[in-house]
Amino acid sequence: MEIPAEIRDAMVQHALEEDPNECCGILAGAGRIVLQHYRITNTEKSPYRYSMDGRELNQVLRELDDNGWEMQVIYHSHTHSPAYPSDTDVRLAANWPDPYYLLVSLMDKQSPDVRLFTIWDGTVAEEPVVIV
Repeated sequence: MEIPAEIRDAMVQHALEEDPNECCGILAGAGRIVLQHYRITNTEKSPYRYSMDGRELNQVLRELDDNGWEMQVIYHSHTHSPAYPSDTDVRLAANWPDPYYLLVSLMDKQSPDVRLFTIWDGTVAEEPVVIV
């Protein structure tokens, strides 16, 4: 997956702004190239879980459809744990099996860790991220 540096930086900034709570959002584009970043409100307002605001998500999905883009990535932050899907993340991914999952870990706030995964039928696999 190719992610522009400014979008990676925007996700990290989003995670830092929402800390100590998790942030969440969507990356969209075409093929394996990310073109757009969407912040979505975490209605859980929790350091341990996220739930995307339904109205905001529906608005994003309409915009994706209008632009002919795909929802490529669902992202969220882990404020005190590694950038690796938790058991809860794996369970929730059953609802959205197609997109990739990107985690931003704030364990080291000076150098947040950004990693990408597929989660399919409970199996987690790390995928390469190319920052362009």
